[in-house]
Amino acid sequence: MIPTRHIVIQEQQLRKLNEDVWSKQFVNGVLISKGKRVPIKVRYRGGHTREYEKKSYEIVCEGKTYHLNAEYDDPSMIRNALSFRFFQRIGVPSPQTKHFELVLNGQSQGVYLEIEAVDKNFFRQRRISAQSLFYAVDDDANFELFYPETKRNKKSMFEGYEQIMGLSTERKELCTFISKINKLSGKPLAQYLQSYLDIDNYLRWLAGAVFTGNFDGFDQNYAIYRHKRTKLYRIIPWDYEGTWGRNCYGKVCSSDLVRVKGYNGLTEKLMSFKSVRIRYKQILTSILRTSFTRKQISPMIGHLHGTIAPYMLNDYNRKWPYSEFRGEPELIMNYMKERREIIKKEMKKL
Repeated sequence: MIPTRHIVIQEQQLRKLNEDVWSKQFVNGVLISKGKRVPIKVRYRGGHTREYEKKSYEIVCEGKTYHLNAEYDDPSMIRNALSFRFFQRIGVPSPQTKHFELVLNGQSQGVYLEIEAVDKNFFRQRRISAQSLFYAVDDDANFELFYPETKRNKKSMFEGYEQIMGLSTERKELCTFISKINKLSGKPLAQYLQSYLDIDNYLRWLAGAVFTGNFDGFDQNYAIYRHKRTKLYRIIPWDYEGTWGRNCYGKVCSSDLVRVKGYNGLTEKLMSFKSVRIRYKQILTSILRTSFTRKQISPMIGHLHGTIAPYMLNDYNRKWPYSEFRGEPELIMNYMKERREIIKKEMKKL
């Protein structure tokens, strides 16, 4: 069984919401759950998905933010949920997820995925002390001095980021960090990275993106925060719909799409040190042995897919036919089998 969430948005507010799907403005609504009516703020969310028939929402309810994802491009509806569970298994804090049926103004919108927001509540729940938080909102967040497409120098090292938490000085600190990792080399760079980056967290996050095959996960779709006690930067994954054998538009892609080192300037700098490459290999080896296995992943797929299967039959707002949904567990498991061999092979060149 999956829960049902009823959202009511008055006609005038709904018109306001639909005037500009790209607007960041919230409108008023009501969430009805377990017979209780709670006032909420609602807006559309996402990138290219905002113009889809089945839209994703962000709601603020009793001081907490939730992302209600249509997962429109993912025929399995489970890739985000599966990825975040996998990250949790390998020691990287990641959002909690929950499937539900969304009913908007009395009309069923089908199956959705509720994703926990990465914000103050996220850290509070996990007893993590964070002094700043930034979202990597586009591919300018590549930890490099230049724009990825034009190769021209950036006007600011803050390009590609959005500040969510922390003082304005923290923005300057992040810019300094990106600038320094690009300008230093050799021993000074190694010492700087040890002083400002939680290298173990970074390598585990990198491994997670590499195993799941998230091509867009290295220079965007992550959150970076600064730990209060250690003053080190750490990373949290975000938006893992285009993974496990499909890209962010749902197209089946090759299992070797993502190289074992990923794609960004910080990884490149880290991998220039033998000690880091050795540690990364240890992490990859451990994950191959304990977490990225049929024994671990298959039950997760079975549970997530099986729970929503009865509801998917009646979800008429889907992009994909039910037959495609049914074949997804096999597609994901085949990807995993191929990915294991590719990573083993590429590890030898590290």
